[in-house]
Amino acid sequence: MTAGPGQLRELLDAFQARFPFDPAMHPADETVVVRSPGRVNLIGEHTDYNDGFVLPLAIDREILLAGRRRQDETVRVFSLNMGDESAFPVNGVAAPAAAGEGKPGPPGGWSRYVEGVVWALREAGFAVGGFDAALVGNIPQGGGLSSSAALEVGVAVLIKELFGLELDPVATARLCQRAENEYVGVQCGIMDQFTVALGRQGHALLLDCRTLEYHYVPLPAQHVRLVVADTGVRRALASSEYNTRRRQCEEGVALLRRHLPDIRALRDVAPHSFEQLRDRLPEVLARRCGHVIYENARVLAAAASLANDNFTACGQLMYASHKSLRDEYAVSCRELDEMVEIARSVPGVYGARMTGAGFGGCVVSLVRADAVDALVAAIEAEYPKRTGKTPAVHVITPSAGAATVFKASGDALA
Repeated sequence: MTAGPGQLRELLDAFQARFPFDPAMHPADETVVVRSPGRVNLIGEHTDYNDGFVLPLAIDREILLAGRRRQDETVRVFSLNMGDESAFPVNGVAAPAAAGEGKPGPPGGWSRYVEGVVWALREAGFAVGGFDAALVGNIPQGGGLSSSAALEVGVAVLIKELFGLELDPVATARLCQRAENEYVGVQCGIMDQFTVALGRQGHALLLDCRTLEYHYVPLPAQHVRLVVADTGVRRALASSEYNTRRRQCEEGVALLRRHLPDIRALRDVAPHSFEQLRDRLPEVLARRCGHVIYENARVLAAAASLANDNFTACGQLMYASHKSLRDEYAVSCRELDEMVEIARSVPGVYGARMTGAGFGGCVVSLVRADAVDALVAAIEAEYPKRTGKTPAVHVITPSAGAATVFKASGDALA
């Protein structure tokens, strides 16, 4: 479910209590509230940083942020989920050189993403001053549903509103990606931030990660639903394994370019060309590159299948994607594999696969609308038997992207 009136009221009460209006400190008693969704990727994993194609959607799990401008250049942010406050000067954030090398940026947990967005906006020449903000969310952290991108984009939209910045959604996504790459130190592609910024209700988004061309693909809720099941296995996205996969792809491109001099990234390599050259690569690099090359083809085929309401074909592509992520890219784990097999056993499930960077997180299933209850029951009954873990299962709806919910004075918020 979305963060409803109860969570919004909780946020506003906490914000007003934590950061009461002070005429000497705040230029106006106006609070801006922003909603920023998580995302799930239907198919197209580890293709985004290879200039490839992805088919994600924004979801009805979200972060809500409330904020007010300050007269000085101090940022104070309170997380209701963490029970933690972070404060820093806007002119004091700087990305370490090591972050660009795939190493974590400054310590600070969730607040690094806030700092990173402030840094990226100021680096791009935007005038960003101090502000007070509070946030609360219901996106599972570490579950592969992009809680970090939701926070980044939400902070960017909040700052845009507070300071009247001219910033469109595509530019917002680019700046938030830069924050995560260069400040936090995670070498992610553009998919997460782009989807959070440009999601559309009732639709998935077919995105070309090189050109940023995109179009929306309907997901008719009367025929098909999406079920996201959280394995309960957590992974740090900034772990060495994620950045190692990216380096392996870059090494593969360098070797393939000896035979295909015009390629810039793995998205430029056709499957038939790759098969002719597979033996020229070390085995591990061949498996990594093979996954990305064939995954790009699966994304385009899946989008075409959905456009024609061919859910069976789309589901088979999802199963093939998971097999490749497990065997070729080696980013699955036992719990993810078990969850996919449980889904496969339920009549009416078209397809299932791990979603997100891997090593834990969630499985997304494409399900016939009348089979949702059966799938949820099967997961809740079988998954604990197989893994000893209790799953969290969510039936999700494609959602709109990040946006301002409202602006109001303190009196109106009471």
